[in-house]
Amino acid sequence: MLLTTGQAAEELGCAVTTFRRLIHAGLLPGLSRRGVRAMIPLAAVQALSTRRHAALDQIEGEEIAVLRVDAAQRTDEPDRDWIGFAAVLDPDDLLKALRGWWRCNPAAIAAGGVLPVTLSGYVVAVLTGLHTWEKNTEGRHAFPDARLAGYVTDLVTPHTVITSRTDGDRRFAELLLGTRLASHSGGAIAYAPTRTAG
Repeated sequence: MLLTTGQAAEELGCAVTTFRRLIHAGLLPGLSRRGVRAMIPLAAVQALSTRRHAALDQIEGEEIAVLRVDAAQRTDEPDRDWIGFAAVLDPDDLLKALRGWWRCNPAAIAAGGVLPVTLSGYVVAVLTGLHTWEKNTEGRHAFPDARLAGYVTDLVTPHTVITSRTDGDRRFAELLLGTRLASHSGGAIAYAPTRTAG
């Protein structure tokens, strides 16, 4: 059975625009087209709805930062071709597409040791190597040594690619990739409690 994007979004309890981001990012296999409409297998939607929530209680500290991104779009920035997430980007391009200048608390990001990257509420990539940062004249921060620990190429299965050989990076990637992680923020960076406090 195939669902429209509207039906799939209703099944998942999200907005149609939120669901379409997953399609545009190339994270949903098995799509078919009816004219301009994308049709999604019911089994794929059910797999997304039963995806486990991120086990943040296994991360030290009281909270971690979460980077919320959109599907990748072309950019004319001199140091990268894309901004956002797409499953088809190679690891180097993906790392560049995810690194940016953010309004954030850099010490809090560094203290968490990991930065889950979410698209439509699912962890699609994990960044580590966040111990040093720079600040620009607009009060935004960047993490020049950030590493891509891993990313998702298929959110339904899910299928993940581990890109770091560091044990801690691998642990974070295996713990978080493909999970659900809700966060709310007016900007790119949100903060989520790990529930390890007191």
